[in-house]
Amino acid sequence: MVLLVVMGVSGSGKTTVGSRLAAKLGWKFYDADDYHPRENRKKMSEGIPLTDEDRIPWLCALHDILRREDASRQDAILACSALKKMYRHVLISGASATESNQPQQPGENPALKILFVHLDGPKDIIAGRLEKRRGHFMPPELLKSQFDTLEPPSAPENFITVSLEKSLPEIVLEIERAILRGEALLE
Repeated sequence: MVLLVVMGVSGSGKTTVGSRLAAKLGWKFYDADDYHPRENRKKMSEGIPLTDEDRIPWLCALHDILRREDASRQDAILACSALKKMYRHVLISGASATESNQPQQPGENPALKILFVHLDGPKDIIAGRLEKRRGHFMPPELLKSQFDTLEPPSAPENFITVSLEKSLPEIVLEIERAILRGEALLE
């Protein structure tokens, strides 16, 4: 059973890559953008970057979705910006990740095992994609704030980085190969 989060800044291709991979593998797919509260969407559409306080309840709701899929042993892919290490920790551990660094209590749900796939690429390519995108609440003007917020994953996080300069089929294949190589580690 695999839980995978396709992450990166707005315009990096999270939804396109995640949905294509899910369709190919027959897995469930969730787009985190679909779960933003109305207030978050409004702020972003007005060009106002979200704060940690805006994001934490949204990330906790996404953790709950992943926890449900984990409990039902369902492979799932979530497209989510997950820009900061703390945000990824909330996806893994839920609301307890926002509390002080206290050890896990007996009976608490263990941390989820998630493979993060960071779609990485040059700002100019991503900006060009955002300029072409229509009907999305995230304006291109917020791209700089996304890059400013981004904390690329690093050890000991469970992640791979994939260049978004590759073609969509190449990106999907690279992720598929990583899943096959590491699936036993994620069980």
